[in-house]
Order: sequence, then C-alpha cells, then structure tokens
Amino acid sequence: MTEEKLRDVGITRLRPGQYEATNPRGGKLVFGRGEDDDAFTPVELLLTAIAGCSAIDVDLITSKRAEPTRFELRMEGQKIRDEHGNRLTDLVLSFDVEFADDDGGHAAAAVLPRAVQQSHDRLCTVSRTVEVGTPVAVRVD
Repeated sequence: MTEEKLRDVGITRLRPGQYEATNPRGGKLVFGRGEDDDAFTPVELLLTAIAGCSAIDVDLITSKRAEPTRFELRMEGQKIRDEHGNRLTDLVLSFDVEFADDDGGHAAAAVLPRAVQQSHDRLCTVSRTVEVGTPVAVRVD
C-alpha cells in the first residue's frame, strides 16, 4: 500500500483502561472504557468518526454557497449482543443545519439533501467502510 493511501494511528496504554491515540501529524486523543468523564469510549469514537466524516463532506459542499447559522449532527445506534457478538445496530445520522434567509442561504439549503446523500452513498470513507463490511485482520507482532 502506498504512503499516499495508507491511513494509520498508533495507540499507547497510559494506565489501566486509558489509552492515547496518535496520528501521523502528531495529534493526540485520549480514550478509555468510559470511566473518565472527559474521555470517549471506542464506540463513541466510532460514532464520532461516522458523523464527523459526513459533517466534513456536507460542510465543504454547502459552505461554498453560504456559512451555516446552525450546523449540528447527532449519531446514534443501539448496542446489542447476538450470535455475531457485541455490535451496534440501528445506526442513524441526523443533520440539523440552518442557513440565513438570503440567496446564499437558500442555495446552500437547496443542495443540503443532495450533499447528505452524496456523503452517505460515496464520499464518506468511514460510513462506506462500515456499510460495506470491510474485514479487520488482527495480528500479534
């Protein structure tokens, strides 16, 4: 795989139940089991990744026409345990976006549904990976 296409993060254990992810640019994010009020769990990070990916796509498309006056998303799912193990079902991403009542705002609002659909159908790498069901290989080095 070429470096241009490779995406990766490193994970370091900080203490029992708390970890730090580092990206190639040096960004850091602490996460854990949900015992710390300010740290995300891995499931919350997955939901954030899905919503964040589409938020970026939709924002790039709509803000070419007008800046939003409100741009909020909610990503939710139900955690279950079944014959496939622990997983999320009923994933729903909701957009709550508003633009000014002017020509630019009307233009941005007009492209919003299409932008959301484009992100879902082909642009967002995260949700596309989840929906397609890409296998995850694991190994011990």
